[in-house]
Amino acid sequence: MNPNKSFCVASALIITALLMLAYFYLRIERVEYDMIKVQKTGGIHDITEQGLNAAEMENLARFAVDRYSGTVNCIIRFHRLVKAKEQTVAGKIYHLTIETQAGLGEIEVYEAKVWVKPWMDFMELQEFKLIKDPNV
Repeated sequence: MNPNKSFCVASALIITALLMLAYFYLRIERVEYDMIKVQKTGGIHDITEQGLNAAEMENLARFAVDRYSGTVNCIIRFHRLVKAKEQTVAGKIYHLTIETQAGLGEIEVYEAKVWVKPWMDFMELQEFKLIKDPNV
């Protein structure tokens, strides 16, 4: 075989291999970028209406009310989950707007933050505060 021809064939193979590597590398970069874009760490995102009715979200809201009720002098009961957002951290922090019923039946609205790490079977009430004007 002609040495010039061998050199050309080898060069073509090397260039083809480099182009294939670049293509696969760029595809991987694109997939990673799309995954990061979908689930940005630290960003707070609304949970869809479908998710609002999910038993998991309601369980989180009930957990927050029960934990808070155990730390104060009055008994409040879960009434309904109004709104839910999630924040991706080491796990998830759920920002919940919850309607509760106090002892005399009046409805109060609270904002709660519940931190969940499912792989550790961890759930913690971070914050539970009364909203003065629920329409804001």
